[in-house]
Amino acid sequence: MDDLRIRAATPDDLDAVLAFWKEAAEGTSISDDRAGVERLVVRDPEALILAELGDAGGTGGGGAGLVGTVIAGFDGWRCHLYRLAVHPDRRRRGISAALLAAAEERFVALGGRRGDAMVLAENERAHHAWRAAGYAPEQQWRRWVKPLTG
Repeated sequence: MDDLRIRAATPDDLDAVLAFWKEAAEGTSISDDRAGVERLVVRDPEALILAELGDAGGTGGGGAGLVGTVIAGFDGWRCHLYRLAVHPDRRRRGISAALLAAAEERFVALGGRRGDAMVLAENERAHHAWRAAGYAPEQQWRRWVKPLTG
């Protein structure tokens, strides 16, 4: 896919990213709003990685050629992956592999040693993609959460 471009998101991309996630991402997050994504980009401008195709008319879905996203968050100790999403019409073409390669390069450059991913338990299609990328679930861990806002 020669016309695939991988780059960090800017504040100008946020509305397109949110619209894209509604179409391409599985599930929703408490942070799926402009303020939440804007905080991410302001705090860590390289964390939200976009995949775009050269078809700026948006024929790949998502507007302005946006066909995929991943959040590659690094807190100085751990490497976390979130919101890996590829437009449904563009899946199985190497876009997620390109996004994950960019995320992993970022992590290695920052001194990261291992990436972990948030993957919905019932999203079997995602399980196949993550396994193909070399990731595996760790059965001994469970995610524990507590909402911090009402």
